[in-house]
Amino acid sequence: MAGSEVRGVYMTGDREFAKVAIDAARRAGRLIVEQFGTKVSAEYKGDINVVTEVDKASEEAIVNILLLAFPDHGILAEEGDYCEGSSRYRWIIDPLDGTVNYLHGYPHFCVSIALQERGITVLGVVYCPTTGELFVAEKGAGALCNDRPIRVSRTPTLHESLLVTGFPYDVRQRGDNYLVHFGNFIRRAQGVRRDGVAALDLCYVAMGRFDGMWEFGLFPWDVAAGSLAVAEAGGLVSLCNGSPLDIHAGQIVASNGKIHHELISVLREGPRAVP
Repeated sequence: MAGSEVRGVYMTGDREFAKVAIDAARRAGRLIVEQFGTKVSAEYKGDINVVTEVDKASEEAIVNILLLAFPDHGILAEEGDYCEGSSRYRWIIDPLDGTVNYLHGYPHFCVSIALQERGITVLGVVYCPTTGELFVAEKGAGALCNDRPIRVSRTPTLHESLLVTGFPYDVRQRGDNYLVHFGNFIRRAQGVRRDGVAALDLCYVAMGRFDGMWEFGLFPWDVAAGSLAVAEAGGLVSLCNGSPLDIHAGQIVASNGKIHHELISVLREGPRAVP
């Protein structure tokens, strides 16, 4: 789905939404890697929730490209307040998912851009500039990584599965709750990983690197693009109780579909007070 090969089922006039989003993600990715490994200024939004000058510059670059192409569209982004727009379309942006990794020189982070039409996610673009992997999902048109179709794994049981999760920013206050779930899964699955980039975690479920994922304390920009990739790659996404996914609910379970019921069952064993 790079350049002129983007299928682009969501179009306005002669502009393909997917092409513009890909251009924005690549531009932001170049900006991010240019400063990777250098000393960048950062400020804390909470105990461990940090934002850097690179987050802000990346977001500005993305928003400028999107609004130049689609000036009447709404914008929901992690670092800034933007108008809702006058059209039925809204972009959801995480300009640098994995900021803590970035600050520590750990080369695992990404740009995530999703498009909603009347509240339904119809396009997701996730770009990892350190690996060059570009994930694009369009509602009803499938999911690709670097122009190649991707599918979820065929792993049939939780016992054989490699899972991924993350800990939210209130982990210091509610860590015991999250660790109960983590402990339950490390005793049931073949392995559990924690890399700190929800958008990439979801894309890795979509392409079969991971068989399943669960996480709490998420925001819409963490999951909007990646959850569409999972669904379009043949997987399942839901809330932690199995009900339909709401990207504003702050939680997600994603899987290859075959282990989804087992994931939900294990989560039901843990604290229900976890948001």
